[in-house]
Amino acid sequence: MDKNFTNLQRAEVLVQALPYIKRYNGEVVVVKYGGNAMINPELKEQVMEDIVLLWLTGVKVVLVHGGGPEISDMMNKLGKKSEFVNGLRVTDKETVDIAQMVLAGKINKSLVTYLEAKGGKAMGISGMDGRLIEAKIKDERLGYVGEITKINIQPVSDLLEKGYIPVVSTIGCDRDGNTYNINADTAAAHIAGALNAKRLIMMTDIAGVLKDKDDPSTLIPDIRVSEAKKLFDEGVISGGMIPKVDCCIEAISRGVKKVIIMDGRVPHSILMELFTDEGAGTMVHGD
Repeated sequence: MDKNFTNLQRAEVLVQALPYIKRYNGEVVVVKYGGNAMINPELKEQVMEDIVLLWLTGVKVVLVHGGGPEISDMMNKLGKKSEFVNGLRVTDKETVDIAQMVLAGKINKSLVTYLEAKGGKAMGISGMDGRLIEAKIKDERLGYVGEITKINIQPVSDLLEKGYIPVVSTIGCDRDGNTYNINADTAAAHIAGALNAKRLIMMTDIAGVLKDKDDPSTLIPDIRVSEAKKLFDEGVISGGMIPKVDCCIEAISRGVKKVIIMDGRVPHSILMELFTDEGAGTMVHGD
């Protein structure tokens, strides 16, 4: 912290945050964690600090994570080439085993360790635990890429009730014992809906929805679901932002109050969104 920042100024910052702390105390906030904030060690540390601070102020935080780049790295180390169809990884039996090892093992447990080191109380689970995420094959061409059929939210609810920060890796299963790789944005939307979350925060590598994709100053801070179709038609929401906004709409249709698409490259963006007037990124909400 800036040495010129006086104790009085520190106290004033805390007082200004008080109304927001009261607003979110006891509420569920789901954070979908990915992108550069997950790879950059400094950003990762700041995200973990944000989550623990939210937890200490009485927010019921659920962290949902993916890990596509890490899966690709592991496949390269094992001499297996990644293949993609329409941006989705073709996932044969060997690849889904690698995904399970990386997501439910390496990444999940490292995030739990980070949160514990920052003073939080975290518990890592996968979508297979307690059949949290049930799924079926999304597209035969993609192999074991799953489409969610059911969320059994009890394992997450139990952890929240016991005072833990649940850390969820997005591996699903079916009743025949098959394992599926699940898109983390989609899983976060379904989990947030099942928890009737007050907020779903989706961390990305851009500022939010932009009128001009090459100009961060054209950020659209607020989008109603009814306005989203027009933005799709106009091409304002395009490319990789299309599935993200679709997941926002999915979450709202399932009972989430508001969804924020946020730039995870900005330090402490979660705290800026929840505990200040300005917020961060694009908020998508119902009409």
